[in-house]
Amino acid sequence: MTIPTTRLGRTGLTVSRLCLGTMTFGFQTDEETSRVILDKAAAAGVNFLDTADVYPLGGGLPTAGRTEEIVGRWLKGKRDRFIVATKCVGRVGPNEWDQGASRKHILDAIDASLRRLGTDYVDLYQLHSDDRDTPIDETLEALDVVVRSGKARYIGVSNYLAYRLARALGRADVRGLTRFVSVQPRYALLFREIERELLPLAQEEGLGVIPYNPLAGGFLTGKHRRGEPTPGTRFTLGTAASNYQQRYWNERAFATVEKLQNIVAEAGQSLTTVAVAWVLANPAITSAIIGASRPDQLDATLAAGELALDPELKARLDEATAEFRRGDSPR
Repeated sequence: MTIPTTRLGRTGLTVSRLCLGTMTFGFQTDEETSRVILDKAAAAGVNFLDTADVYPLGGGLPTAGRTEEIVGRWLKGKRDRFIVATKCVGRVGPNEWDQGASRKHILDAIDASLRRLGTDYVDLYQLHSDDRDTPIDETLEALDVVVRSGKARYIGVSNYLAYRLARALGRADVRGLTRFVSVQPRYALLFREIERELLPLAQEEGLGVIPYNPLAGGFLTGKHRRGEPTPGTRFTLGTAASNYQQRYWNERAFATVEKLQNIVAEAGQSLTTVAVAWVLANPAITSAIIGASRPDQLDATLAAGELALDPELKARLDEATAEFRRGDSPR
């Protein structure tokens, strides 16, 4: 298997169309299993890795940074073969300044991430969320220092509303500061709100789009049943459980998944594979972030990298999930 590659927005950087998300590493998944997952993705042609300083998901403050350490140990001796992205803004320490997008925190956070990853630079440094308490100019100035110092090649954002991202791009242009080149939003058949404003903005501004949750936290695998959330999944995972339950554990989502399963079954396809392929079929999308807590879970998602979604099937999926374009969820 060879995953196709593409350019990240208008940059000259080439990345695989599937990106391996690592947020399960170090809590839901032990280090030995994490390394097998990384090996399997790399063997399939995935050259793009995404992590964050607050990972692993669900572990909370006591485990913050553990995922970057696991990724860093795996990267030793092969750093030059991979595009590495990480993120800051989330709380990583006991002090009030151990979070956010202030100059102090960004400059501290990049050094800490580089130390854990065992590298001199990251290819893409992203703001994990929008810090409304810090002036955007201060944040952009700090990120400009990070890029000019060689600690990051490019910068991006995650979980930004379209108008906030547009304002940040405008301020960077006016000030002559390093510009964001990508955005990492939530996007799946069960969450399509970004199609209204964020994706058109990204296309107009030439931004790469790297969506997470293409399987809606595993909900679109069809393995869940009504009732209590499934043990051992993100819906019961430490500090992340309530967030995932709020997003997807509801009757509307269950009914839609059943409808999607019937549509995909008629086409002789796997819903897991098709759900990721549907995300990739949007021309605004650069690379979809796939994750796993077990190596075998990658089989169906990696297959999406080679699946050309039939236009008629895509149209049926679009119609079945049209209501998920409506709403006002912040992330």
